[in-house]
Amino acid sequence: MVHYDFIVLGAGPAGRRAAIQAAKLGKSVVVVDDRAKVGGVSVHTGTIPSKTLRETALNLSGWRERAFYGQGYRTRTTICSDDLDQRIGKTFDYEVAVLEHQFARNGVQTINGRGSFVSPHEIAVRRELDGSFVEEVIKADKILISVGTRPFRPAHIPFNKTNVFDSDNFILQPQMPSSLTVVGGGVIGLEYATIFSALDIPVTLIEPNEQLLPFMDKEIVDHLVQSMRERGMSLRLGCSLSYIHFSESGDPICQLADGRLIGSKMVLFAAGREGATSSLNLKACGLEADSRGRLEVDRTTFQTNVPNIYAAGDVIGFPSLASTSMEQGRAVACHAFGKAIAADDQKPPYGVYAVPELSSVGMTEADAQQAGIPYECGIARFKETSRGHIMGLEAGILKLICHRETRKLIGVHVVGEGASELVHIGQAVLNLGGTIDYFVENSFNYPTLAEGYKVAALDLWNRLQVTPAAADKDAAAEPKPGRSGRKKKAA
Repeated sequence: MVHYDFIVLGAGPAGRRAAIQAAKLGKSVVVVDDRAKVGGVSVHTGTIPSKTLRETALNLSGWRERAFYGQGYRTRTTICSDDLDQRIGKTFDYEVAVLEHQFARNGVQTINGRGSFVSPHEIAVRRELDGSFVEEVIKADKILISVGTRPFRPAHIPFNKTNVFDSDNFILQPQMPSSLTVVGGGVIGLEYATIFSALDIPVTLIEPNEQLLPFMDKEIVDHLVQSMRERGMSLRLGCSLSYIHFSESGDPICQLADGRLIGSKMVLFAAGREGATSSLNLKACGLEADSRGRLEVDRTTFQTNVPNIYAAGDVIGFPSLASTSMEQGRAVACHAFGKAIAADDQKPPYGVYAVPELSSVGMTEADAQQAGIPYECGIARFKETSRGHIMGLEAGILKLICHRETRKLIGVHVVGEGASELVHIGQAVLNLGGTIDYFVENSFNYPTLAEGYKVAALDLWNRLQVTPAAADKDAAAEPKPGRSGRKKKAA
C-alpha cells in the first residue's frame, strides 16, 4: 500500500490549491480525479467554459458597441454553435496545460480514477488499465474532499440532452436555439439567461422567489433586472415549474404552477446543484452528507468531524465560488501541516458574470440595517462618467456604503461592465479598515470607470454633511402652514 502525506479527492480550484500548497511545504501529495484531465468542474463545465462563452457572445454579437451603432449592430451577422464551441475548446486546452505544468513543477502526483473511502486514512481508487478496471488502495495522514458538485436533476424533469438540459450538458454542447427557457434564477441560471439574451435569442427566466440573488445588495440586483426587462427578457419571478411536456413537434413546454404555459425550442434546468459525494462511501470514514450531498466543516480550518479529513470548495456549500474555494484549499493545507493560516476576518468579493456583471464585497444595506449600524450610501452611474460615455455604457452603477459616524467603508457593490475587476479597489480599502476619505482625497486615472469611486465617495460625503442636529434645526426653521393650508411668508 502506497503511503502519502496528503490525498486530495478532486482537482478543482480547492483541490489543486491545497495540493500545490502542501507540496510547497515538502509533503508527498497525490490528487485523485475521475476525469481524464485535471481541472475539476471549474475547468470542465463551470467557471472557465461559462465565462469563455460569455466573452465569445459579447464579442461576436457586438453587444458592447450597440449604444453607438444601434441595436441592430452585429460584429458577425450569423453566429453558430461552432463559433461558441471553438473558443471554449481552446481555453480548456490552455487551462489544463497550465494546471498539469503546475502539478509537475511542484511534484504533485495525479491518478485518473474514482476514489472512495475504505477507512479514515485509506482510499480505494478504481481506474482503467489496459482496457479493464483495477482497484488499488492508497493511504495518507491527511485527506481533503474537494469533489465539487453536479447539477441537481429532479426525477420529474425529462432531461434528454436534445432540448432539455442540465447546466453541465448545456455547456458541453453549446447551441444557438431560436428561443430558450431557463429554470432557476440563481448564479448559473442568471448568467446563461443573460448571455443568450445578448445573442438576441428570446429568453424566459423562471424563478420561484420574487427576489433574484438575495445574497447581494437589492439595489444593484434591481438595476440588473431593469436592464433585463428593457432588452425584452421575460421574467417569471415568484413562479415555480410544475413539469415539462412536449408539443407535437417535440418542443418542450414548461407548465407553471399558476397554470401558465411557456413554450421554447430549448430548456435549461439550472435550479441548484448537489455535492458529488454519493460514490465516496462516506460511512467508511464516519462522515455523512446532507440531503444535497454537502459536508459540514469548521469554517476556519475546514476540518470535518473526523480530524484528519477536510472538505473545501463547492462541496461545503455557499459561497461556491472558484475564488473562495482556492483560498479554502490553501487554508486546509496550511492547517493540516502546521502552518499558520490567514485571519478569517477578510471579506471576500462575490462575482456574478451576468450581462451586465455584478460584484460586491462587504455589507449590503440589508446587512447594515439588521446589524443596527448607522450607515449612508453614495452612488456613481457609469453613463455619467467620461469613460462610461466613451464606452457607450447605458447601464451600470457603483455603490459605496459607509458607517455614518466613522466614515469607514463597509460595503462596495457594482453592476455593469468590468464590475468583477472594479470591486477589488473597494475590497482593499474595506479590508484595510479605510474610510471614504481615501477616495475623496486621492486622484484616479481619467477617464476611467474606477473614477466612479471618487464620484460615489463625493456623493456620500455630501450626504454625511447632513447631521441629526442640522436636520433638527432645519425642521424647526421650516415655516408652518397657516389656517388656509398655505405656508406663511418668511419675515
